[in-house]
Amino acid sequence: MVSRASVPIFWSSLERSFGRPWLIFGYLDNPGTPTQTDLEIILGSLPMERVVNVQISVRALKVKNASAYGKGLVIFLALVTLVGCQGLSAGSPANQQQPQAGVLGLSGSALGFGTVVVGSGKTLTVTAKNTGAVSLTVTSAQSTAPQFVVSKPTLPLTIAAGSNATLSVTFTPQTAGSASGTISIASDASDGTVGLQVTGAGAEPGSPGALSPNPSSLSFGSVQVGHNLSLSETVTNNGGSDATITDDPVTGAGFSVSGLNLPLTLTPGGSTTFSVVFAPQSTGAVNGNLTITSDASNPSLLIPLSGTGTASGGLSISPTSLNFGNVLENNNSSLPASLRATNTSVTVTSAVSSSSEFTFSGLTFPVTIQAGNSIGFTVTFTPQSTGQANATLTFTSDASNSPTVQSLTGNGTAPTQHSVLLNWNPSSSQDIVGYNVYRGIQTGGPYSPIDTLDANTTYTDSSVTNGDTYYYVTTAVNSSNEESGYSNEAQAKIPNN
Repeated sequence: MVSRASVPIFWSSLERSFGRPWLIFGYLDNPGTPTQTDLEIILGSLPMERVVNVQISVRALKVKNASAYGKGLVIFLALVTLVGCQGLSAGSPANQQQPQAGVLGLSGSALGFGTVVVGSGKTLTVTAKNTGAVSLTVTSAQSTAPQFVVSKPTLPLTIAAGSNATLSVTFTPQTAGSASGTISIASDASDGTVGLQVTGAGAEPGSPGALSPNPSSLSFGSVQVGHNLSLSETVTNNGGSDATITDDPVTGAGFSVSGLNLPLTLTPGGSTTFSVVFAPQSTGAVNGNLTITSDASNPSLLIPLSGTGTASGGLSISPTSLNFGNVLENNNSSLPASLRATNTSVTVTSAVSSSSEFTFSGLTFPVTIQAGNSIGFTVTFTPQSTGQANATLTFTSDASNSPTVQSLTGNGTAPTQHSVLLNWNPSSSQDIVGYNVYRGIQTGGPYSPIDTLDANTTYTDSSVTNGDTYYYVTTAVNSSNEESGYSNEAQAKIPNN
């Protein structure tokens, strides 16, 4: 049984070792002369994940009995030649790192140049990004259409790991009409060649202006009555001469244009972007048109418009008013309430109380309530003074009845002033001139005097706090000012109100 072998070559150079002799050294646990089978076992025990179906040929073999180093130990030295290898797998040797490479990416997969007058040029840029761990080199940029070229920077270009570089692409049309192509950006990055799609159109110098819209129509979908939705529209001059827009009439109830300041002149290839707004005035489908009037070859550019007005959501509060009744000053009372959405979903964005004595909890804004659903919250009244208190809680939302208001009322009352009436039997001792009254806040004391040398056998303690518990004892005092021990203890628990 072979237990160890060492090979004096690196597996990365294995392919260059075919047909060349190399040494294997090892030892056997059991005595005997190593055979070719033993050597194949040795090879099989080595980290040769990349080598499959290896054939070896033993050209020389020298064996030395080394029993002195351990019973049954045989040391051998073999000269071996690899004579066949049917394939190398993709796995890497355990002791060899694969070379790293940069990773090339682009900020966009396509560039659109629009219309450019024949004989002139237009340049756009794209960012080349190296997201790999090592630098990469961009070696070339080949275009399938000669009108499109990478004009800057000069190649080859090295991009450090984690860095960017700006590539300038220029479109110079030679003839009128549309043009397109692909620019293949080659590098030594792991992803090799990266493609960039390019499109544009050439216009003959002096040819009439021609306007085109993007998109060609606008569909607003469903918009609640009382709300509005804006969509962007871009108009481009694809002709070879200036085109001046002079008017933008709109048909269809609820449609309007925003951000198009007229008159406006577009040079060849120039464009303008503006907004079309749909604010339905009633429920139901609405269709209309935006007409771009100009001196272009198509003087009345028609852009169809469509949208549907839907019923606005409603927001209701239950109950519509809350009455907290009497609440002790600086105490509090809480009542539940809820919001309900009708017709469509409603988004509540804020709520404001008109008085700091009334607060709410349980809502985080903005909150959307689906149609037919309710969401609960709590209102708390904490009177800071006695007397009637009134307030409103106002909810702002996208409902048709926003703002929605809840009325709040409550009455702050002063806490009841409690007192403790104490009485005790007179002392049977002679020469008693009065009694001392003591009070503590825990049973068994300690106690503090609250009345001294009182000849009466009753006392009223009016300096008590609502909710507290007190413990009382008395002592008798004679004419020599000698004081007896404490009487039995009396307890008094003061109500909270």
